[in-house]
Amino acid sequence: MAFNRTGTWLQLFHWGPILALSVIFTIAGVALNCTLMWWPITTVGGAINVVVFLIWVFLTLYNYLNAAWKGPGFVPLSWSPENKNDANFLQYCDFCEGFKAPRSHHCRKCNRCVMKMDHHCPWINTCCGHFNHCNFVWFLFFAPCGCVHAVIILIPSIYRALNYSYYYYYGKDEPLIHLSVVAFILTMFGVGLAIGVVIAVGMLFYVQMKSIWRNETGIESWIIDKAEDRERDEDEGEDFIYPYDLGGRGNLKQVFTFTGKPVSDGITWDVVEGCDQYTLTVEQIKQKAQKRERTLLYVITEPYSGAMFPITKGCRVLCFVPCTDEPRISVLENDRVMVTRWKKHWLYGTKVLENGGKNKVASKRVRGWFPRRGAKELIDNNMNDKKAV
Repeated sequence: MAFNRTGTWLQLFHWGPILALSVIFTIAGVALNCTLMWWPITTVGGAINVVVFLIWVFLTLYNYLNAAWKGPGFVPLSWSPENKNDANFLQYCDFCEGFKAPRSHHCRKCNRCVMKMDHHCPWINTCCGHFNHCNFVWFLFFAPCGCVHAVIILIPSIYRALNYSYYYYYGKDEPLIHLSVVAFILTMFGVGLAIGVVIAVGMLFYVQMKSIWRNETGIESWIIDKAEDRERDEDEGEDFIYPYDLGGRGNLKQVFTFTGKPVSDGITWDVVEGCDQYTLTVEQIKQKAQKRERTLLYVITEPYSGAMFPITKGCRVLCFVPCTDEPRISVLENDRVMVTRWKKHWLYGTKVLENGGKNKVASKRVRGWFPRRGAKELIDNNMNDKKAV
């Protein structure tokens, strides 16, 4: 059974890939323009310089496109484990109408459960996950390398261009860089882009290598932090053991292989001694059970359209919107919402349906942020509603 999905050219027609590819080609274009004037390929050194730079560009594009087109790998729709009893240790996805395989999480932007999901990356217009993690990290490595090379070319070139008249009229035996006004502006812009890529992408490369060294995704790091703070029953033991940490070198070998394919099939994983395939999923289930115990029921007294910046809700709500890409939900008067997260001016929760006098969370969950203003906590019905959910 195929678990992976291959992307198409249409995937690149999105603001993320368009912007990312535009940055790559802009930096490459202005750097090549300057280096061909400074160090022509008619010389051995010039030819080597251009070849090395083009190798950086090729490796950056190759890994970028592979990360986008390979995709992270998606759990098949309506998937369930071969052993039906194992379903007791897994979470059910209402959207994919199947169980979530170990280490998988549902991405609302891809609208699928993603294998070993780390995050959704808008620059490749898909998630960074199991099958494309290797290419994604190589892209994060080669892009800054190429940009460092570009900066080394561009900054001296700009200096030569600004002093073109001096070198020309005094017959200095130095390379002449002549840039028109437009070319000069583009070159300066290219320098800014290249430095920005080195800093931003270089930091992301460090973060990704750190997660690979520990064999944990960004989502799993969050689960581990909560697991260490969670109050445990006596029969659970004192310490939580993360099941996928095989040691630094062993973790690297899970992602970086000679074939380019990761070790796991995306469903079954290598685990440390004393753990099984469902150690982490059972921990997630227990964390969510405790989360439901802390859930509070709110009733809506003022409607909210779901706007990103609700002007009618006042300056405080407008100025303190949640800094996240999580969705906002529209609510009507008398709607009920099970709230799991609280901010000073915003609440995060799941809408509740009225059904025969009982409150039920919708089978297709509608959850997100909405303003605290216009929402009132229901104290008396809170416990009964939790039991109904």
